[in-house]
Amino acid sequence: MSLRSASSRTQDPAAAEERGTPLTPSGFEAARARLGVAPAILWAVMAVEARSCGFQPDRRPVILFERHVFHRRTSGRFSGSHADVSNPKPGGYGASGAHQHARLSAAIALDRRAALESASWGLGQVMGFNAGRAGFADVEAMLAAMRAGEDAQLAAMCTFIAEAGLAGALAARDWRAFARGYNGPAFARNFYDARLAAAHAALIEGAPPDLALRAAQLRLLYAGLAPGSVDGRMGPRTRAALAAFRTRLGEEAGEAERRPFGIGDLAALERETATMRLAAGANARAA
Repeated sequence: MSLRSASSRTQDPAAAEERGTPLTPSGFEAARARLGVAPAILWAVMAVEARSCGFQPDRRPVILFERHVFHRRTSGRFSGSHADVSNPKPGGYGASGAHQHARLSAAIALDRRAALESASWGLGQVMGFNAGRAGFADVEAMLAAMRAGEDAQLAAMCTFIAEAGLAGALAARDWRAFARGYNGPAFARNFYDARLAAAHAALIEGAPPDLALRAAQLRLLYAGLAPGSVDGRMGPRTRAALAAFRTRLGEEAGEAERRPFGIGDLAALERETATMRLAAGANARAA
């Protein structure tokens, strides 16, 4: 069975009733306080795990489907006929984004629970099989939270870190110990600890991400305006996307380009992207 045929017959559970709300100051602070870590440390983990953004442009959560986990959780019974999504060897990921949801949908057609448990989800890329340690009754409850917004995604990540006994290593910036517990014993193969250290070093050099601007960037992404990285920093791509959004609302082009970002821009983006929610969900289901 091809990924396309499976996707067309099986509704992607992360496409329905999509919310995708951006990370808020209260959500970030609650997560930071839960672990007792400095802000830059938390941002570093998110930067390495999900490039600091928990949602795709179509408002579905960022995921990575792990075929070897699905093989293990289904005792290999689909590996002969569906090796693209069930395989004893890691790999075969293909492109990020929509392709990962297509792989997930193909696996859901075989075994829904095992499929959801075989993907990593959101800002912290917490594996579905860790739903209990992330604070959920089951993987379906975790899925609902991952769909809802980045506050819930970050809370799940921090709950898992605390339950796994990794908060101390993280607070102490013992990247190697944290990497071993969070990413697994093969962490060095992907230079996970070194990437955490590098991300943290970059974050402490400048101002912390502006959460209001970051929320605007995510909503510009939903609006199809390509703001670049969702990182809470004003760069040329974000500036151009913001100007394009303002002109879309009728503002004169020169003023739209000159005017600095303000909270009114975020409020306008919230109003506009809220009306896009149903359309985005429909497009995601059709993908």
